[in-house]
Amino acid sequence: MHTTMRKAGLAFLAATLTFAGTWYGVTRPASAEVVAPLNGTQLVADMGAGWNLGNTLEANNNGIPSETAWGNPAATQALIDRVRDSGFKTIRIPVSYLGHIGAAPDYTINTAWLNRIQQVVDYAHSRGLYVLINMHGDGYKSVAGSWLICDAADQTTIRDKYQKVWQQVATRFQAYNDHLIFESMNENFDGQYGNPTQPCYSNINAYNQIFVDTVRRTGGVNASRWLLVPGWNTNIDHTVGSGFVIPTDQYRSSTIPAAEQRLMISVHYYDPWDFTGTEDGTITQWGANATNPAKKSVWGQEDFMDGQLKKMRDTFVNRGYPVFVGEYGSIDKTSYDSTNNRYRADYARALVATAKKYGAATAYWDNGWNGQHGFGLFNRSSATVTQQGIIDAIMSAIGTQPSSSPTASPSTSPSASTSPSASASPSASTGTGGCRVTSAVNAWNSGLTNSITITNTGATAINGWSLSFTLPAGQTIVSGWSAGYSPTSGTVIATNASYNGALAPGGSTTIGYQATHTGNAGAPTAAKLNGTTCN
Repeated sequence: MHTTMRKAGLAFLAATLTFAGTWYGVTRPASAEVVAPLNGTQLVADMGAGWNLGNTLEANNNGIPSETAWGNPAATQALIDRVRDSGFKTIRIPVSYLGHIGAAPDYTINTAWLNRIQQVVDYAHSRGLYVLINMHGDGYKSVAGSWLICDAADQTTIRDKYQKVWQQVATRFQAYNDHLIFESMNENFDGQYGNPTQPCYSNINAYNQIFVDTVRRTGGVNASRWLLVPGWNTNIDHTVGSGFVIPTDQYRSSTIPAAEQRLMISVHYYDPWDFTGTEDGTITQWGANATNPAKKSVWGQEDFMDGQLKKMRDTFVNRGYPVFVGEYGSIDKTSYDSTNNRYRADYARALVATAKKYGAATAYWDNGWNGQHGFGLFNRSSATVTQQGIIDAIMSAIGTQPSSSPTASPSTSPSASTSPSASASPSASTGTGGCRVTSAVNAWNSGLTNSITITNTGATAINGWSLSFTLPAGQTIVSGWSAGYSPTSGTVIATNASYNGALAPGGSTTIGYQATHTGNAGAPTAAKLNGTTCN
């Protein structure tokens, strides 16, 4: 997202400033060894709910990227911890380079800017989150200093510059594990919202191909890393048709199974715009629960959403290419209609649930602005939640329970141990009348991943849990997600994270870990939940 209309609230502030002057809480090493390769279906499931650190590293002042140029504070570890503790497992970090790119022929990226990008990536990556970084504002005609312009005359220079910038970025992050994903660009198009034009679309396809080839040739983990590519303006209709070409992936690692892909397809979803983004009080309600027909758009409801995402499944997911809805959301119109947040939550819930249904991951667009016309879910200065209802809707759709304490102070920095900073101790007053634990092991030569689903089969709710289980001899946990694990071999105790400690009767949660093994890749045994033996 970029256009002035879509900055939703921060646009005015930005202009004023211009004219006035998965394992939550456990540090994962950057190396390839700690994350097992996942196929497309596994990847989407593991990415969970996503969130955008919007209007931050893509912000700029007269073409010079500046993190605070559009009124947001600098990103902090505390903010990322709050996002993680709210249940999000993926963070998309839009990035602009613009005036921080040097002159030809090297097009060297400003070292301080690249260092800051890496630092913000580390805030999330070190917590075991998936992280996506892209090239965001460089392709907008409306941005001073933009240059990745698909209908510009000198495409030879553009392609050379694009290749050299991505080569530097890919080299900087070459050793980071597969929880880091690169996205080639953002909403690249010719600036008009009609049908795609040529040769503009052919140039977008060429940019994507250069991106894939460049990243792969830098080697290391980049040879097998998941890469994300968009079609025309990340528009669904113009991606499933109208001339989009999936890049070839000829330089990918030979270790990737021949039948699997390592490319993802990027789209955004803001339909109907009169509800999600138009800054007035005409349309403030959405979906089947709307109570005032005059406040509800005449199009873009649940059936339309379902049809659009089904197209993505039929065109890409069914061929092994995961889909990432990298932006969605709706602005705050409660100043016009006090019930608006209810429909914003309905919209988010429906989008995430529908995407999950059709094999797509999602990331909510948060521009940091709270109040009228803002997309914000968090107060970035205090690292607290501002829209718990929308977060709850997202987590209910993805199947994750967020923290029940949205204004609590952020978790402290975790160490490399297996004890999660956000975990809650099991409630001494709550037992379990029954439980079921199932494992889904995916093993390779000397390693494995295991997804453990815990189900409360008792008649009373569980508020805080610990799960003990015994690993086969020779297995050692090296990383995990959604729980803390201690010790890392033998009989292990997994303790809930802050967002998944409550299990209603019949409720379930899924946790997991990666482990090494010396030949026995079996599932753990002797599972007990809060001391009760599970089936």
